Amino acid sequence: MTTCAPPLQPNEHYDSVSRAVHWLMFLLFAWIYCSAITHYLASDSTLDKWLWPFHKPVGLLLLILLVLRAGWSLLSRHLRPPSISRVAATVHGMLYALMFLIPLIGMIRQYGSGRAFSAFGVPVMDGFEGEKIQWMVDLGSNFHSLLGWTMLVLILGHVAAVIVHYWQGDAQVLQRMTRGGRKH
Repeated sequence: MTTCAPPLQPNEHYDSVSRAVHWLMFLLFAWIYCSAITHYLASDSTLDKWLWPFHKPVGLLLLILLVLRAGWSLLSRHLRPPSISRVAATVHGMLYALMFLIPLIGMIRQYGSGRAFSAFGVPVMDGFEGEKIQWMVDLGSNFHSLLGWTMLVLILGHVAAVIVHYWQGDAQVLQRMTRGGRKH
């Protein structure tokens, strides 16, 4: 006689892969925003000359991690904790959309500029001779930074929401992304 295994139950916490990628992306976004803010406020400073050359490569790395994160989320969706509210689900959806669109628009602008791009010494796209592809450059010039600052506001709101939940005694919201463990 065979028995069926009970259905898998979602975790109260995210798995170790999801947590590791989340916090790695947090560190890389901290770098991206430090480089952008420094470039905006202190262009050509020593700090800007140190941070800015890595802005594009780190952006590409974030895009790659996002694709891996989204794939892993789909594969492990049956074990992921449910969203705590529609607002949280909406904000997370907006963050994912922006995490994809911002570097994509940056890559489109890079290609349209005709300049080659290498990330960490690995050639990503060749440059080309001739005129820029103006609509690509304009798309990036008009939306890359605007969407980046919009995402920063959403990130700060995301962090603020976690802090508010914690202060209100709902520590599980923070623990979902900081601790592992199965639902009991």
